[in-house]
This record gives sequence, structure tokens and C-alpha cells, in this order.
Amino acid sequence: MVVGTGLIGGSVARALRARGWHVSGRDADSARAEEALAAGVLDAVGHDPEADLVVIATPFAAVIEESLAALAGPLAAGAVVTDVAGVKAPVTDAIRHPRFVGGHPMAGSEQAGLSGADPDLFVGTTWVLTPTSSTEPDAYARVRHVAASLGAEVLALTPEEHDTLVAVVSHVPHLTAATLMNRADAVAAEHAALLRLAAGGFRDMTRVAAGTPTIWPDVCAENSPAIVAAFDALLDDLTAMRDLVASGDRAGLLGVLDRAAAARRSLPSRAVRPDRLAVVRVPVPDRIGVLADITTLAGDLGIDIADLEIAHSAEGDRGVLLVVVDSDAAQHLQGALGDRGFRSTVTPLA
Repeated sequence: MVVGTGLIGGSVARALRARGWHVSGRDADSARAEEALAAGVLDAVGHDPEADLVVIATPFAAVIEESLAALAGPLAAGAVVTDVAGVKAPVTDAIRHPRFVGGHPMAGSEQAGLSGADPDLFVGTTWVLTPTSSTEPDAYARVRHVAASLGAEVLALTPEEHDTLVAVVSHVPHLTAATLMNRADAVAAEHAALLRLAAGGFRDMTRVAAGTPTIWPDVCAENSPAIVAAFDALLDDLTAMRDLVASGDRAGLLGVLDRAAAARRSLPSRAVRPDRLAVVRVPVPDRIGVLADITTLAGDLGIDIADLEIAHSAEGDRGVLLVVVDSDAAQHLQGALGDRGFRSTVTPLA
């Protein structure tokens, strides 16, 4: 069941239906929910007490309320609730429930609303999950499986890490793009030819400014400290760049540009060759919180988890966590797990 049938909620619904799911849904705007039904985005409108997955895709102001309402039921046995909000700490702080898994698909479009819903929107993107000490391992594993089945690379972070990092790579870039676009628009008022000169670089830098603006006041309010800190660092860097240009420091300018070019070329590829995968087997106590410890550790190390499985023991209070990662990263993960007191073994996937 999807609650909220805008761009992200509609895209989740389309993607799930394309993979054989029966998807019900509702929206605060009942007319939009009916539109989603008529467009084939949903199979049914309304609450589905038998849904085993509930995705909260409302504006941020309603996420906590809708999530708590969904968790209060009625829900199918073992059902899981997740959200797609762009700020995570306030959500997970308010919802300490074992069947809730905070999430944030790092995807978007210049198109707004239901008309922009795309079943392939999440293919090749990163979908962040933020398990906490309250999260049941099975709940996390289910949401992770669903996100991966939609074509996303799943990354586990703590809610606080998520909010700090997305301020740098998502929130401030969007606000910067909007500022740059408005600066160009102001100059264009005096020089009509300016926007006709906008080539690929300018269009790439400002593309995100065309996205839906209504989500950003809530994002900025909820993640203000991290956004302000990222802006302060960016302003320092821009001032340093301005000074290099003003002083004619060619060597200094070239050094900054070389570093940026090297960093851009080094952005990690999402592709992982199947023959380069290994399984890290980790015996773990069968308790809430252990999965969050291990998955967020992998995220901290920059290690992508290609797959994950939990094998519960028929007797006792232990199980085995099977973590599939790139073989080059497996030993690194094993060492870090050892530092945390987890014994593990590594074997090639084949």
C-alpha cells in the first residue's frame, strides 16, 4: 500500500505493479488517488489491512503521523512500514517501532506529481535505509529486498549520518542550483541573450532547480543545522576560489581544478560484476539492533551490500547474517567486524 500518490509515491506504485505486486493506495487529495487508479498507477483506492508493505510517500509534515497510524493498524501479520522522506533523524526519533524502517530513495525528476511517475525512476539510484536499534532484522531485510528489486543500490546509514551527508550532496546543491538559476534570470532581465547562451554545463548544474519546490521548506526546517553547516563550508570554499581568481593565482587555481576533476572521475561506479562478489557470514545474536550495527558499519566504510540474508537458528538465540559484497571489500569488512567483536568468514559467491 502506498500513502501519497505524488511523484515518488506514484513511481513506487508503478514500479511495484510492474513487478507483479497488487498495489492499493490513498492520498490526502482523494481526486488524485482516483486519478492514480484511472491511470493504472494503483489497483485499488483505500486502506488495505492485508498489505504486507506500507510506503509513506506524503509531504514531510504528514510522514510521522501517517507512519504511526499505519503501524497502529490494522495491518497484516509481519507487515512493514517505510517512508521516503528526505530527512531521517526527526522521523526515526519519533517512530521507535520494530516494524518501521526509515528510507530515502535518492531519486527525482523535473516533472512534478503523478504525471511524472516513472516505474524506472529508481533504477541505478541509491536508496538509503536508516535502521535503528529498534528495527527488526526481518523488517529491514524485507524493505531492502524491495528497494533492490526496483533497481536501486541500497545503502544503510544512521539517521544522523544520512542527514549530514545529504545536506552536502543533495540539499545544498539543490538550493545552490536555485540560487544560480535566479541569478541568471535576474541578469537575463537586462540581457535577453543570456539564457540563450546557457550551454550544457549550466543546464547540468541547474537541472534540479526545475524540481518541485514545495518539499524544500520542510526539508530546510527539519535539517537546518546540517544545511547551514554545509553552506558555511561552501561559502568558505567559494571565497577561496574568488580570491584565487582575483589575485591571478594560476597555479593555485589549477591545483583546485585538478583536484576537483580527479574527485569527479573517482566517483564510484554502481556496477558490480557477479564474479567479483563474496559472502561474508557473520554469526549474530538474534536481537533487535544487530542488523543496524552491521549494515551501517558497511555504509560507513563505503562498502555496497549487493545482497543480504538472515538465517535464523531453529534453536537458541543466534543466527547467521549473510552479507554479499565486492570481494575486494570483503576482507576490509571482515576486519572492521572483528574490531566490533563479530566473528566472520569470507567465501567467494560462486
